[in-house]
Amino acid sequence: MSLPSATSYDLVVVGSGPAGSTYVREVYDHHPTARILLLDAGPRLTDVPGTHVKNIPDPEERALAQHASEGPGPAGRPGTRLLGAPDLPAAALSTNIGGMGAHWTGACPRPGDGERIGFIPGTELDAHLARAEQLLRVDAHAFDHAPFADEVRARLSALFDPGRPGHRRVAPMPLAVTRRPDGAHIWSGTDVVLGPAARDPRVEITDRCLCLRVVLDAGTAVGVTVRNLADGEERTVSARAVVVAADALRTPQLLHASGIRPPALGRYLNDQPQIVHAARLPDHVVTTHRAVTDRARDEDGAIVPQSGVSWVPYTDAHPFHGQVMQLDASPVPLADETTVKPGTVVGLGWFCAKDITAEDRVEFDDTTTDAYGLPAMRIHYRYTPRDLTTIEQAKKAVTEAGTAVGIPLDASPVLLPAGSSLHYQGTTRMGPADDGTSVCDSHSRVWNIRGLWVAGNNVIPTATACNPTLTSLALAVRGASSLLHHLGSAAEHGAPAPQPALGTA
Repeated sequence: MSLPSATSYDLVVVGSGPAGSTYVREVYDHHPTARILLLDAGPRLTDVPGTHVKNIPDPEERALAQHASEGPGPAGRPGTRLLGAPDLPAAALSTNIGGMGAHWTGACPRPGDGERIGFIPGTELDAHLARAEQLLRVDAHAFDHAPFADEVRARLSALFDPGRPGHRRVAPMPLAVTRRPDGAHIWSGTDVVLGPAARDPRVEITDRCLCLRVVLDAGTAVGVTVRNLADGEERTVSARAVVVAADALRTPQLLHASGIRPPALGRYLNDQPQIVHAARLPDHVVTTHRAVTDRARDEDGAIVPQSGVSWVPYTDAHPFHGQVMQLDASPVPLADETTVKPGTVVGLGWFCAKDITAEDRVEFDDTTTDAYGLPAMRIHYRYTPRDLTTIEQAKKAVTEAGTAVGIPLDASPVLLPAGSSLHYQGTTRMGPADDGTSVCDSHSRVWNIRGLWVAGNNVIPTATACNPTLTSLALAVRGASSLLHHLGSAAEHGAPAPQPALGTA
């Protein structure tokens, strides 16, 4: 842990999650002389920065890495801390190199119908999504060889496919995973997104380094002020461009702390109401596939394919998104894994598109600070009558899905506490015009502040039900193209020579 080694960079990225790492990778690939600083308030968990914790072979080391990611406050889901927000009681955050990219389930469905962003041309959005899939190594067929996968998908298809267009029918879930030669899987973290940038000296990755504010000069972002969390020392470093990618709650917090306070900042907060259910596959299906292993995980911790992960896509007529996954691929425990044969129980999770309103928001208190000394958060959040209707429709759909797949383990599905999805969006949303309802333009440039971009799920302006990571990376790819134009070539502007930090040789 340390302060940045230099005082001047071409690009400073605050937040090392998947979206922030996308900006680093795109600038690294296309601007070969750029000097880049990637900051995170959390610790580095692995030798290769940003590696997914599920890829840590030893279970004790894996648990230690998850604990180290929690930050101050009560623990939430492994790798997170609870925010303590009454209106969003399950809201939780990770603080580590790689962000939630070190803990996520890797689901990467493309948005469809109303989830897509109407003011970005469709061909452009699709190209950005394709690049995001490449960066994450998305594989739509990683679990095709799982012994129960075809059976589960066939049962879901019979229920949901009639009347759907071909591209929105039940399908294997596209996953950010790599299949090993032995058939097990390893998960993509931000180490995969960063690629060679993770080990190149011109990309400096600084952990336990808190960004206190973006420094402005005459309406232009010119750097950041940071604090070493180990000893409290502070320093300001200059930059030709700044990207804030600190998640959907801490990104608006940092902008607020920096005096950047457009009307939409923190508003349009969008969580996805999440409903869970579980079902056991029928005995005749299990006995048909005697080759299935009794192990949920390989000796080194990799997931062993069993029933895989299936996807029931969102449509405007079906305004929720379904994931049907083998139990150990689910982030939410749905049964006691010690009492069931691996692969025989599947978890069903349905995510609903939220009725987005400006009243759902995170506010910041200039008189009270959080554990890091930044303005304290207060969340205002509620389900509208439209949300309650959608939730009931989703409960009906997941109940039917559980019955179609096998034998439901519970009498009825459960609506998890608000915030459980961890898919928070919208708080620095993009828009086609600076009309007070958005924070940035369609290239993620903050309105009226030159040289400043925002990134992450918080940029997504639409009511999505699908997992948002792929979309946020696609928008980061789009934003990076405008950032590269801002930086220009080294010949045009001259890449700044790194300056030694104060107090160093």
